[in-house]
Amino acid sequence: MIRSLAACLSMGLITVFLSTLVGPLSGQAYAAPTIYKDVPAEYYASKEIAKLTESGIIEGNEQGLFQPDVEITRGVTAVWLSKALKLRQPNSLNGFTDVPASSPYAMAVNALKEKDIVQGDQGRFSPEEPLTREQMASLLARAFQLKDNHMNIWFKDEKAIGDSHFIDVVRLKQHFITEQLEFMPKNKVTRAQLVLFLSRAISTVTLKDNELPLDDFLRGSAQSSFKSSPDGKKMAYLKTANNQTHIYLKKTGEEASETRITSLTNRDIIGFLWFSNDKILYITDMYGTEDHHIHVVNADGTDEKDLTPFDQVRAQYMESLSYMRGHEFDILISMNERSSQRFDVYRLNVKTGAMEIVAQNPGNVTSWLTDLYGEVRVAMDTDGINTSMLYRETPAQPFKPILKLNYGDSFIPIMFSFDNSQLFALSNIGRDKLALVKYNMNTKEMGDTVYENPKADVTNIIISYQKEAILAVEYETDKVYYEYLDKEYERLNVMIANKLPNQSYQILGNPLPDTKVLLRTYSDKSPGAYYYYDRKKDTLDKIADSKPWIKEEQMAEMKPISYRSRDGYTINGYLTLPKTGSTNLPFVILPHGGPWARDSWGYDSEVQLLANRGYGVLQMNFRGSTGYGKEFKLAGDKQWGKSMQDDITDGVSWLTQQGYADPKRIAIYGASYGGYAALAGVTFTPDLYAAGIDYMGPSSLFTFLNTMPSYWEPDRQKLYKQVGDPEKDKKQMEDRSPLLHADQIKTPIMFAQGVNDPRVKKSESDQIVLALRQRGIDAPYMIKNDEGHGFQTYANRVDFYQAMLKFLDNHLSK
Repeated sequence: MIRSLAACLSMGLITVFLSTLVGPLSGQAYAAPTIYKDVPAEYYASKEIAKLTESGIIEGNEQGLFQPDVEITRGVTAVWLSKALKLRQPNSLNGFTDVPASSPYAMAVNALKEKDIVQGDQGRFSPEEPLTREQMASLLARAFQLKDNHMNIWFKDEKAIGDSHFIDVVRLKQHFITEQLEFMPKNKVTRAQLVLFLSRAISTVTLKDNELPLDDFLRGSAQSSFKSSPDGKKMAYLKTANNQTHIYLKKTGEEASETRITSLTNRDIIGFLWFSNDKILYITDMYGTEDHHIHVVNADGTDEKDLTPFDQVRAQYMESLSYMRGHEFDILISMNERSSQRFDVYRLNVKTGAMEIVAQNPGNVTSWLTDLYGEVRVAMDTDGINTSMLYRETPAQPFKPILKLNYGDSFIPIMFSFDNSQLFALSNIGRDKLALVKYNMNTKEMGDTVYENPKADVTNIIISYQKEAILAVEYETDKVYYEYLDKEYERLNVMIANKLPNQSYQILGNPLPDTKVLLRTYSDKSPGAYYYYDRKKDTLDKIADSKPWIKEEQMAEMKPISYRSRDGYTINGYLTLPKTGSTNLPFVILPHGGPWARDSWGYDSEVQLLANRGYGVLQMNFRGSTGYGKEFKLAGDKQWGKSMQDDITDGVSWLTQQGYADPKRIAIYGASYGGYAALAGVTFTPDLYAAGIDYMGPSSLFTFLNTMPSYWEPDRQKLYKQVGDPEKDKKQMEDRSPLLHADQIKTPIMFAQGVNDPRVKKSESDQIVLALRQRGIDAPYMIKNDEGHGFQTYANRVDFYQAMLKFLDNHLSK
């Protein structure tokens, strides 16, 4: 552990807004049962004293006094600690020369010694000596096995901490057992102070009534992403083993035939697909760098290889060409190997690894589309603000613009029609909501509207290549819905729905095979299960539960809600209340990332974890979110920290007006843009929140735009329209950058960041933490060296959520 202030600033820090020696971390005193005459209900540690007394860990004297402000001895400390740990009788009572077997401390001291929790000096324990704060830190760190969670911390008086105790004092602060800026290591500990610290240490390893283990919410699915081979004889799926995700295979219908076919250990599998009955393609990332690679492995686990083994290059799968004669082993991919800012299209042979470019990016193409014969015919090109659709008749011809879009208009090509004469696309040209439309490739004009919904954007289509038809379109309001365009497909869904009353599901893979249909169920209370539906037999057979340990009856309902913004917009969102109550609750406001994304109804392990710990959770689709049309999305332009933040603030007001939330116990927490929103919340509405958590969020609009990934560069001018132009909007961006207003922050706030984050650089968190430190405010700052934009490793996620829950408990508890 580096003990210099300058070094700590560069590595990461940890916070506290507590200036007194000890006391409730929220700065309030809460009433507790009066058990001792000298511990009134308003005493700072009264709640903890009552709790540990009732559990038999501590006790007062015969006169009914606790003597809370009397210095505690090492001997009494040993007795309390051994009771808290529920230690068994020691094998020997002769561990220390000054603690005879007849001593009232002998059992406790020797039991702790056998667990290597207490240590003496030259065979002596000195039980009657008062306990110092640094000695207390070492006892608690060893007793509760506090480990390094990568919150590098700083105390103003760290030089006064003894070398033998320094790491233990650090662990105490890393786990929020203390949040003090000055530790005063040589000071003596009073009985009340030890109770307070001991109670917090116990809470790191114990669960309250009805609380489920953290592992239930964080561990990966037992089995997920099931995909059937083209011939239906084999099933592939993802499964986590030793916290590493791998692809497993089994013969359809044979549970005992499971075989692991991947062996990578230094990259994360983020998706896979069947290339043929004998080969599987899968995509990986390494430590969050987003340099995605494409791999191939035979179905028997042999010949596993990286097809795009390039450093700092992002490869993206487009489609298979195996249906074409002469291209039985070919796929199309896009990759920025030639230029980090631009993606070209390559034909890649998955058997030999041979690769050749088939469409070179002519400018700032951000997406490509092939026709039904695998020829790259369409490209979407940007000038930074406006978009043009480029087209070529043959691979030998140059791309030429055939459709120009103004800023705000969208035209998203999905596929060529089955006669190659038209494009099916999602477009909002001349309308507010994205609709499914046709575009005539011969006349270069917009054609018919296939489907539009007055309430929401169309988000997807379901295609059958067997029937050469679009079967259904998908849109999302409070939940996902479908508009059926094919009667047979509609009848299939009616038959499945009859087997799954009151459940949502999604058909996976080929939507109209001859017999079996693969599908996945899901709900707000369940991560779902995988089934086969047999159309001929009209039977539904379960393949596997995604997370069988999750019990729906223990989960909380996610309820769609809406409220009005101060300027008249309808803000849709989701309200999750814990099963323990519905009024005057501690609440976590959870704005989504993006911000050009949206929250959706369904099982969310993070939301369920918070609800299980007694918190209400509010998620909202503030203006700028997608799915609600052009006007609503554009209403978020240049409104970071302003109207977008007002929509969040109005949600807090709605909560308190409805009586759901205790206005003194509301926290705001988010990731990416949500992290910025959390920062903006505690900066620009400093009295609204009792705590904030910024998980990889930008702290300055200027530095965020200056350090974005190179492959975002073609959209720089568009981002200036959405976030702000550093020159034209300089004053506005200054006003809405939390870094430049750090002096307004008074709310306790925690930070978390991955070193390899390519989207929001580590410097975004570094600079806001440094700004707070320069004001004498410490800030909890978890830094993970092997992570990128979000923590993926199980151990790192455990560290983060343990810290987050402890931080919230310290600042939102009653």
